[in-house]
Amino acid sequence: MNDILKSLERTIVARREAEPAKSYVASLRAKGRAKMAEKLGEEAIETVIAAVQDDKAAMTGEAADLLFHLMVLLADMDLSLYDVTAELARREGLSGLEEKAARGAS
Repeated sequence: MNDILKSLERTIVARREAEPAKSYVASLRAKGRAKMAEKLGEEAIETVIAAVQDDKAAMTGEAADLLFHLMVLLADMDLSLYDVTAELARREGLSGLEEKAARGAS
């Protein structure tokens, strides 16, 4: 499972420099980070709708779109899935309530 995400991440990074007319990733980059964030938000809403409607097929597709757009935004910020998984590893073993309280304290 991780292999496809690593492959996709490499593809996203490589396509950032492509001609915007030939690459969706490059076209998003050309529109700026705000547009990338907007697209991520749109995909998040569509994912929520699929979940509320209990539509597993739609949920699968929307979750894929959500992950893709998150990875595009991460790449634009010079972050990677490794950075995200490292943060998840840091939080492992903490109660979600404890972790949330710790964020509020800082």
